Amino acid sequence: MKKYLVIGNPIDHSLSPKIHNYWFEKYKIENSIYEKEKIEQKDLPTIYEKLKNGELAGVNVTLPFKKSILPILDILETSATETQSVNTIFKENDKVIGTNTDWEGFHRSIEKTLLPNKKNLDDKNIFIIGAGGVTSSIVYALKKLGGKIFVSNRTQKKVEELKNLFPEINVIKWGNKPPRCEIVVNTTSVGLNSADKIDLDFSDYNNNELFFDLIYSPKETNFLKEAKLRGNKIINGKMMFLYQAAFAFSYWTRIKPEIDDEVIELLD
Repeated sequence: MKKYLVIGNPIDHSLSPKIHNYWFEKYKIENSIYEKEKIEQKDLPTIYEKLKNGELAGVNVTLPFKKSILPILDILETSATETQSVNTIFKENDKVIGTNTDWEGFHRSIEKTLLPNKKNLDDKNIFIIGAGGVTSSIVYALKKLGGKIFVSNRTQKKVEELKNLFPEINVIKWGNKPPRCEIVVNTTSVGLNSADKIDLDFSDYNNNELFFDLIYSPKETNFLKEAKLRGNKIINGKMMFLYQAAFAFSYWTRIKPEIDDEVIELLD
């Protein structure tokens, strides 16, 4: 039996097993199972050893281990090195390799939504709220798409660390907003609780700008609900999640799974 895992803390909320087990069945990949496991920082070397010896065939990594797992892996692909973030691990030629498919998930979501007839975002200003976890993957994707990137985070230290990775970003002091931006992306966890609100005023944003929240459950956070009421376009993180999962699945199986209606409904 080939065993795959998503590791994190907390992990109960993860829907990754639903997605990957659906694809294992759909593509008739027998003797394969995907599970979730809550771990502690001290357990990361054990995860590495299980990948090395074949007890695990592949692993997804979620918060808070996307960065802390970097030093124990044998090889980092370019996306993992440049974002300093790993969300997918596989073994090749007896080496345990870390890569990042989060950026590809976001990149594909933006392409499908905004760029059906364009190649880049060169004429756009983009405002990113937050500087932790997955933010480096979002910046990495936006660098490839073009545009001018502004970032604001409540904790200054985190945004300075992000600036060290990506000197081209423009840092905005928390509570302020940059020049008018066509795309606003929330990368924080504010919104997982239905009562949560981001304390930034976007009341002047009512000209059909795009508001993108990486959260996909609930479907509409207050951040998105308020944007929708103003007449802005909104996207949640559902398709990004599915695309990043599809890229991870293809690393492990060499099969590129289809994002069909049935798999989309698994997240509803």
